[in-house]
Amino acid sequence: MSTSSHDRLLIIDFGSQVTQLIARRARELHVYCEIHPFQKVTEDFLRQFAPRAVILSGGPASVFDEGAPHPPEAVFSLGVPVLGICYGQQVMMQMLGGRVERGHGTAEFGRAFVTPSGAESALLEGWFAQGPEQVWMSHGDHVAELAPGFRVLATSPGAPFAIVEDPKRHFYAVQFHPEVHHTPNGRRLLENFMRLAGFTGDWTMGAYKEEAIRKIREQVGDRRVICGLSGGVDSSVAAVLIHEAIGDRLTCVFVDHGLLRQGEAEEVVSMFRDHYNIPLIHADESELFLGELEGVSDPETKRKTIGRLFIDVFQKYAGQIEGAEFLAQGTLYPDVIESVSFSGGPSVTIKSHHNVGGLPEKMGLKLVEPLRELFKDEVRALGRELGLPESFIGRHPFPGPGLAIRCPGEITREKLEILRRADAIFIDQIRRHGLYDEIWQAFVAILPVKTVGVMGDGRTYDYACALRAVTSVDGMTADYYPFSHEFLGETATRIINEVKGINRVTYDITSKPPGTIEWE
Repeated sequence: MSTSSHDRLLIIDFGSQVTQLIARRARELHVYCEIHPFQKVTEDFLRQFAPRAVILSGGPASVFDEGAPHPPEAVFSLGVPVLGICYGQQVMMQMLGGRVERGHGTAEFGRAFVTPSGAESALLEGWFAQGPEQVWMSHGDHVAELAPGFRVLATSPGAPFAIVEDPKRHFYAVQFHPEVHHTPNGRRLLENFMRLAGFTGDWTMGAYKEEAIRKIREQVGDRRVICGLSGGVDSSVAAVLIHEAIGDRLTCVFVDHGLLRQGEAEEVVSMFRDHYNIPLIHADESELFLGELEGVSDPETKRKTIGRLFIDVFQKYAGQIEGAEFLAQGTLYPDVIESVSFSGGPSVTIKSHHNVGGLPEKMGLKLVEPLRELFKDEVRALGRELGLPESFIGRHPFPGPGLAIRCPGEITREKLEILRRADAIFIDQIRRHGLYDEIWQAFVAILPVKTVGVMGDGRTYDYACALRAVTSVDGMTADYYPFSHEFLGETATRIINEVKGINRVTYDITSKPPGTIEWE
C-alpha cells in the first residue's frame, strides 16, 4: 500500500487462477491496483488503503463450503463502486440478501453467450451492438435470487443473472470472467466500471519513474546499495533506475553462475561498464554453482539451491563494498503474488521464485525492490522512460535460474554447452525470419534422454532437444507459436548439423495452462 498518491483499485483475491489478469486489465487502463488475499482485508486495512473502487475476484470455493471465504461487510459500506466476478458475484449476492443455488444442471464451463435484458446501463456501453456477447464461464453454483436493489442486465443459458447491477449503490456483478481473453469484449466492460468509479487514468510510467526515484532516495539516504544483476530486463531496469536515483553509491554484482546463454556475460559487462558507466563487479562463480548442482535433478531443489547460492555470493561481495546496507532486486509483481498463498495455508506452490522473500538476517542488508509493483510490460515501459535501448528492452524473458531449468534431469557441463549452441541457433533462426518480436519467449530445452540416429553411414546415440516458443500478453497464459513446417525443418537441420551431441529435434506445442512456459 505504498502508492498513495494515485486513485487506487483494490482487488480482493478469493483464489482464482486468473486474478492477476484483472490487475493487468486495470493497469492497461492506467489505473493503479493491488491484489490482496481476502483474509488480509480487514476494516482497518480498508480504511488505510482507501480504495476508489473494489473488485471481488473469482475463486474455486463454493459459498456453501464450511468456512467459505468472504470479504468484510465493510466493503459494502465504503460508499465506493464494487464489482463481483464469478465467485465474487455469488458471495456478494449472499451477503447482501440474495440467494445462491448449487449447480444442479446449470453449471457452465467455457464459452457461453450472454443476451441483454433490455435494461440500459452505463456498465454496458459498447456491449451488444452486434447481438449476444461471447464470454468465458467457469461456475458450478449460480445466483438464484437477486439481493434487494439489484436488477438484471443480461442472461445466459446457465446464468439467469449473468450481469446485474444496483445502480443506486454502484454495485455490479457478473457470473463470467471479463478479464480473460476468451471474453473478447471484457476489457470494455472493465473500462466502463473504471469510468463509473471515477478513475482518471493517472497511472503512467513517467509518473512512476519520478515517484520511484524519490522513494529510492528516501529509503537509501546517503548509504550504498548492492544490486544483483542477472543481465535480464528486470534487474537491468532496476539497476539503471537506482543509478539514476543515487549515482555511484550503487554497485552492481553480476553473478555469472555458469548457466547463462551464449555470449551473455560479455554483453552484460560491456553494456553496464561501457555504456552506463555503472560500477560493476563481474563475479564468475560458475564453479561454485555447477559444483553444487552436480547430481541434482529435482527442479525445486535446483531453484532453491541457486537461490541459496545467490544469497551466499551477494553476502561475499557485499562484504567487499564499504557501507553497503541495501540489496536491490528486480522482483516483479507476478513474482510476489505467485509466491504468496492466497489462503495463508498449505496451498499448491507451482514453482519457487529465487528472488522473492526476506533475506537471511545474517546478510545484514535491507531490500530495495523498486519494480515489485510492476508487471513485465510495465517494466519495459519504464525501461523506455529511462532510455534503455529498444533492442535490449525487447529481449525475451530469461529465468533467474538460467539454463538450469532448461536442462531437465541432471545438469552437466557437457549438456550446458550443447544447450547453449542449440539455443543460439534457434534464436538466430527466429531473428533471421523476422519473428523475434512476435514471440513472447523462445528457447531450447535439452532432454534427459538419448536417441539413436544415423549421420552419414554411422550410428549416433545423442541427446534429443525440444524447441519452445510461445505467444503471451503477460506470461500468465500462453499459446505455442505456429511456426511453419519449413521453418521447423530448416531449424532442426541446422541444429543437428551444427551442434555435436544432438540428433533429434522436437517442437513443444503445449499451452499454458496446462503446462508452464519453462520446462521446470
